[in-house]
Amino acid sequence: MDGVPTPLRCFNEHHTAEMLVDDGVETVTSLEQEKVERSIKEVVSVYKQMHSLPQPTLLREQHYQYLKKGLRHLSDAYECMDASRPWLCFWILHSLELLEEPIPAAVASDVCQFLSRCQSPTGGFAGGPGQHAHLAPTYAAVNALCIIGTEESYNIIDREKLLDFLLSVKQPDGSFVMHVGGEVDVRSAYCAASVATLTNILTPKLFEDTATWILSCQNWEGGLSGVPGLEAHGGYTFCGTAALVILGKEHMLDLKALLRWVVSRQMRFEGGFQGRSNKLVDGCYSFWQAGLLPLLHRALFKDGESELSRQRWMFEQQALQEYILLCCQNPSGGLVDKPGKSRDFYHTCYCLSGLSIAQHFGNMDLHHEMILGKEENRLAPTHPVYNICPEKVAKALQHFHRLPVPDDSRQPGPP
Repeated sequence: MDGVPTPLRCFNEHHTAEMLVDDGVETVTSLEQEKVERSIKEVVSVYKQMHSLPQPTLLREQHYQYLKKGLRHLSDAYECMDASRPWLCFWILHSLELLEEPIPAAVASDVCQFLSRCQSPTGGFAGGPGQHAHLAPTYAAVNALCIIGTEESYNIIDREKLLDFLLSVKQPDGSFVMHVGGEVDVRSAYCAASVATLTNILTPKLFEDTATWILSCQNWEGGLSGVPGLEAHGGYTFCGTAALVILGKEHMLDLKALLRWVVSRQMRFEGGFQGRSNKLVDGCYSFWQAGLLPLLHRALFKDGESELSRQRWMFEQQALQEYILLCCQNPSGGLVDKPGKSRDFYHTCYCLSGLSIAQHFGNMDLHHEMILGKEENRLAPTHPVYNICPEKVAKALQHFHRLPVPDDSRQPGPP
């Protein structure tokens, strides 16, 4: 690959600089930051001693075995996820599709039947059978069913009742609560916009004033907060920006301020991303932050920024790949937040999603790849708006756009 830096370029060149630079006043944050940097320096040092020609390797087989087992058997540690079971389905299925590992038909059908039991009689999906409908597992369930992409999976979704549910959690100011009687934050607007678009139930009434409410979450830092007036946060910033992209209103953001904020979240020494200012690196922000850059690239291009690169996103893609491959892989399979942390399916999904973003630039018409290490490290591309593979998005849109948009006058929504 011409023009691609050699492996460990960032650690060999940039990471030889002084690590933690502060005003000399010790705080809990500065001590934790120094601890993380020391652990990463040790990981890199050990790696360089073990390999004469360092080529970071994606542990594909180990990750596959960890994910495959998780579809059938979970340890007791996952009892705390009883209200998030569609998320487990999504995290595992999406990780497998990024690794380009097929899902056996029998397993896919079993997942469909389980998710059908999570669908609420009032519309939307719950965190588990018999629980109340909630926007977060609704998003996860719809994404999982679109990844499976069969007639059986599509037919699980009751689109009319799903629209009823979305209208029932829509608020007069344009925001959404996560569930009836629940909390408001910008995640809910994204979850609603994502599932409404994928299943072709998006109506003007459903998202009236939503863009205005999301815009009120952009603060002085440039990023977006969960609700107006709080600090900017990577997960909320992604959700708000992606929702505006879906609604065709991303140009209403202060795009330059947002760009400054998100590129500043890539850690100078670690190469990964933090979620907020003065916080620690975390593998999951490999997607929540890096995934913003394709959205911003497209928005700025549409806004007339003709000098944008046609080969690279506006972050150090090489450094992010190094962080994920060297610091976030559990040798037994699965990925982690940072060295010393335990593996889980959440971080496996979003580390792999971020790795995919860092490897692939562009779209179907203009595509450029930057793969750190061997070609075997290559993952499938992911759609930066929905975070499932682009062909699965296209297939779902094609299927559901053959169906009429349900009538939204049947359900008036909240008073």
